[in-house]
Amino acid sequence: MRRRLTTSVLVMLLLLGGLALAVQKGPYPDLVYFNVRMSEDIALKDTAEGMTDIFMWGLSGPQIFGLDQATRDKLDLYAIPSGSWSLLMNPIPNEAPYVVEVGGKEYFNAFAIRDIRFAINDLINRQYLVDEILGGAGTPAFTMATTGQPGTYRYNLLATKFGFTAEGNEARALEVIEGSMQAAANLPENVGRLVKRADGFWYFDNEPVTIKIAIRVDDPQGRLKEGDYIADQLEKAGLKAEKLYWDRIKCSSVVYGGDPAEFTWQMYTEGWGAGATRAFWEHIVAQMYAPWYGYMPGGMTEGFWNYQQDEIDEVTLNAYTGNFLTEEEYWELALRGLELGLEEAVRIYVVNQLDFFVANSARLKQRFAYGLGDGLNTWSIRTAVTDDRTLFITQFSAMGSLFMDAWDPIGTDGFDSVYSNYIAGNLYDSAMFESPASAIPTPLRAVPVEVETRARRNEEGDVVGDFDVPTNAINYCPFNEAWLEVGEGKKSMSMATYEFRFGNLHHGQPISIVDFLYAQGFQMEWANKEGDDDLQYERAYSSSLKSSLDTIIGWVLNEDDTITVYFDYNFPASKERVASWGAPGISVSASGHAVGCAWEIAEAMSLLVTEGSKSGTSYSITMDPAFTEVDAIAPACVKDIRAKLVEMKERKHIPNYIKEFVDEQYVLERYDAAIKFIDNYGHAYISNGPFYLSKFDSTSNFMELRAFRDPSYPFEDTYWIEELKVLRLEIDSIETPAFIGKGSDLPVTVHVAEVTYPIDEAIPATVGEVTVSLIFGQESVEFKAVMVQHGVFECTIPASVFEKLESGSYVIMAIAELEGAIPASASTSVVLF
Repeated sequence: MRRRLTTSVLVMLLLLGGLALAVQKGPYPDLVYFNVRMSEDIALKDTAEGMTDIFMWGLSGPQIFGLDQATRDKLDLYAIPSGSWSLLMNPIPNEAPYVVEVGGKEYFNAFAIRDIRFAINDLINRQYLVDEILGGAGTPAFTMATTGQPGTYRYNLLATKFGFTAEGNEARALEVIEGSMQAAANLPENVGRLVKRADGFWYFDNEPVTIKIAIRVDDPQGRLKEGDYIADQLEKAGLKAEKLYWDRIKCSSVVYGGDPAEFTWQMYTEGWGAGATRAFWEHIVAQMYAPWYGYMPGGMTEGFWNYQQDEIDEVTLNAYTGNFLTEEEYWELALRGLELGLEEAVRIYVVNQLDFFVANSARLKQRFAYGLGDGLNTWSIRTAVTDDRTLFITQFSAMGSLFMDAWDPIGTDGFDSVYSNYIAGNLYDSAMFESPASAIPTPLRAVPVEVETRARRNEEGDVVGDFDVPTNAINYCPFNEAWLEVGEGKKSMSMATYEFRFGNLHHGQPISIVDFLYAQGFQMEWANKEGDDDLQYERAYSSSLKSSLDTIIGWVLNEDDTITVYFDYNFPASKERVASWGAPGISVSASGHAVGCAWEIAEAMSLLVTEGSKSGTSYSITMDPAFTEVDAIAPACVKDIRAKLVEMKERKHIPNYIKEFVDEQYVLERYDAAIKFIDNYGHAYISNGPFYLSKFDSTSNFMELRAFRDPSYPFEDTYWIEELKVLRLEIDSIETPAFIGKGSDLPVTVHVAEVTYPIDEAIPATVGEVTVSLIFGQESVEFKAVMVQHGVFECTIPASVFEKLESGSYVIMAIAELEGAIPASASTSVVLF
C-alpha cells in the first residue's frame, strides 16, 4: 500500500531520532514470539485486534477485499506478487512404451509422454483460476519468472513463442492428448493392452488409465480448488483422476522425498514463495527445470529413478556458474534453459499470486523492510519497531504445527518449509545478501574491498580466466584430506578480497578465518566421491554444491585477516554478483536457504552419520525413509549431538579441514561452549545472527527468539532500519492508443512515482530514467522516454518501426530505473491494423 507524503514524515524523523538515543548491538526487537494458527481468518482477526503484531503469511485477494473498512483501518497492508503455483509431473520412465512396473504389476503413465505433459498448458484455463479462485488478485503464469518483476520480461516472452494463452485452448489440448494416446496404443508393446472404451476413458490391462494428483488439502481456498478443477479437465481427456488429498507433510515426503519409481503420484499442485527479491533469474531456471539442481523428480537421490535432461543441465550450469563472456551470451544460455524446460513440461507454471501480508498498524510504529518480490522476510523482523521492543508473530498452518521439517543445517532437505525459514533466517547472518529493496548483493559479514574480472575466449571457444593465481593459494583436497597449495600455472576469471565482520557465535566463541576454512573444507569433502565406500559423500548434496565449488580455484589467507579468493565466475552485468559468488562464510548447507551453524555442530552431525550415534539411531543428511535426518532441535537428535560432542572432546578430535590451523585448546573450548549451550537452551542450533533461539515447545507450537546483544555483534539496532531506506520508482500507468494504423506514430506516456522505501510515501518522480520497448516475437526496439514534468515521461515510437510488422497485437513495456534501486516495469498492448 502507498500513501502520499504527509506530516507523518516529520513524526518519523523524530521517532528515529528518539531511537538513536537508545542504540545497542543487535536487532531492534528484544524478543520475538512465534506461534501458529490453523485458520487464516482467525490469524487475520488476531492481527487486527492486536493479539499478534504480524501475520507472516500471504493472504489472498478475496480474504482482504472481504474485510470491512473498520478492520482494514487497523492493518498495515503489504501487497506483494510473491506467490506462484505450478504443477510437477512424474514422467517415469520418460520413454516408450511409457509403462511402469511396481510390485510385479505394470501401469501406463500418460505423463511419460512429453506431448501430453505439454498439452496441459492448453488444457487448463489460467485466467479462470485467477478470476474464480484468486478473486482477480494474481496473473496467469507460464514460467518461473514472476510477472512484472525486474529482469523477467525476456523469460515471459517465451510464452508468446510457444503460443500459450491465459485462457488455454481446450480443443487443441484434447486433440493432442487423444493423438498421443492413440500413438502409444499402436506401439507393439501396448497393442491390445491400451484401449479407449465407449465410456470415453482409456484403459490399460482392463483398468482405467489413472492420473494420481497430490492435492494440498491444507490450502482449501487455493490449491485444493485448483486440484479439483484440473482433475475435471483431465477426465475430459479420457484420463481418470485419482485425487490424493494430502497435507504438506505427506506431499513433501512422497513427492520430494520419495522415489518416482514407486509411482505413488503423477501430478502435484505445488505452491512457491518467491524466496527473495531478484534482479537475475538464471539460478531459478536451473532450480525449476534442471535435474542437477535437485528439484526435479528423483531429487538426484542415489538409488531413485531420476528425471534426466542433459542439455538443460549443460546450459543452466554454464549460466549459473558464470561460464560465459558477455551479457548477450548469458541471456542465450538462460533463455535456452527455460525453452528446454517449457518443452519438456515436467514442471508447468500456472499462476502468480498477489499475496497480502498484514501487520497491526497501532503496534508497529513505522513500516518495516520487506522484499519487493517476496514479501515479509527476516529483514521485516530485524527492522520492526514497537514501543516495548517485543514482537508477536503468527504463522498459518492447517496442521497446526511450526515443526514440519528437519532443522538440518547440512543437507538439501533441511529447513524445507516457510515455517522453519521464517524463524531460522533471523538466527543467521550470511556473508552477503540480496537487498530486499534493490536485489543487489549487499555485504553482511563479508565485505568485498577489491573485485576484478579478467575473462576471454580461448582458441577452442571456451571462456577462460586471465588472472594468475598465486602459487601459495590453497584449496581443500578431499582425496588428500588436507589444504594444498594450488601450485604453478593456475588461472582464474575473477579475484576478490574480503574483509570480515567477525563477532561471536551465539555460544560466545569468536568467529575467525577457521570457521570459513571448515565450511569450505566440509563442502569439498561431502561433495566429492572418493570411492564406493565413501561415507562422507551424499549424491544430492554433491549435485547441489559441486558445480559452484568447482569454480573456486584457491584462497590466499592474508596477514591482515582478509582473504583473497580466486574463482571462475563471470557476470558482466553486476560486479556485486561476482563478489557474492566468492564470499567465504560459515554455512555448509546445500539447502539453498539462509541457514548456518557453528562448525562443531556440523562436525558432530556428520560423525553421527559416518560413525553412528549413542542411541543407535541411523542418521543421514537428507530425507530418506531408511534413516533419520539430522535435526538441530529434535530432542532425540540433540541428545545424540551432545553425546557426540562429549566423545569428540574426550578424544580431542580435530577435523581434517582445520587441523593445520588450530590446536587442542581451541577445539576443546568450542566443544565445551557447544555442550553448555545445549544444556542451557535444549537445542544445537548455534549460529551467528542477530537473534538466538531461546525457547521452543513443539507441543504448544511456540518459539521465542531473543536479541543477541553481544558487544561483538557488528551492527547496532537501528543500522538496518536506516541502511535499507532507499528511493525507488513505481510505474503508475502507461498511456497509449489501443489501436494504431500503419503509417502512424505511436505516442507513449508513462506516469512514474518516486517512492520512499519501506515507508512507501510517494510523490511524482523527480529523478530516474524510463525506457519504452516495443516487443515483437523474441525481438524488441527500445526508446528513451523524456521527463516532460515531474512524474511524466513521454516518447514516440515512429511509424517506420511498424512498417515491417504484420497486423496484430504487440506489447509495449516500460522500465523505470534509478541507480541503486530495483527497476520497475509495467506493460500494455497496442493493436496494429
